[in-house]
Amino acid sequence: MNNKVIIFGVLDTAELAHFYLTHDSSYEVVGFTVHEKYLSDSEFHGLPVVPFEEVENIFSPDDFMFFAPMTGKGMNKNREIVYNQAKGKGYRFISYISTKATIFPETKIGDNCFILEDNTIQPYTTIGNNIVLWSGNHIGHHGSIEDHVFFTSHVVMSGHCTIESYSFFGVNATIRDYITIAEGTLVAMSASITKNTEPYGVYFGSPAKKGPKSSIDTY
Repeated sequence: MNNKVIIFGVLDTAELAHFYLTHDSSYEVVGFTVHEKYLSDSEFHGLPVVPFEEVENIFSPDDFMFFAPMTGKGMNKNREIVYNQAKGKGYRFISYISTKATIFPETKIGDNCFILEDNTIQPYTTIGNNIVLWSGNHIGHHGSIEDHVFFTSHVVMSGHCTIESYSFFGVNATIRDYITIAEGTLVAMSASITKNTEPYGVYFGSPAKKGPKSSIDTY
């Protein structure tokens, strides 16, 4: 197995990815990459930092894997752009799944996923590509999380839910069973979703109500 990995970024999320991969995986982080205009130092944690524009010439996609565990900024579309650009360079992505997460056999999880400790993913739920599940979430049974989604911490997604792409969930958000979270929905901290949402809506409160701004204008 090719276990050598390049991480995109040098901020908190990339630093945490380096920590988790080093201490809780079989992968070896060998370098970092950022866009050239953000390149201020040539090393991070004692490893080289190279321009993303040239990364494939320094770390060949034939020999190295890629990981881009970025924030949900821009409703996950900033992370999607880097994900697609790295795929265009020929890289294959890893996913990090904490050994302290509860995941059952036959669970389908895509690539470039960052799944931290104390997540519970119940049976018969699928996880797409480019997903972040921060620590401590409950992902209910018979559900689906589509690509480019971000869960913060202690979110409860009940059974039979569909989470469409580009959605974002604040801390302690709750989603009732059989709910569809529409594309680009932003669920605010502690909001309780009891009805299907509308695309690119922002939902606050318990029970949650849709705010006046779109999620693109909010985050």
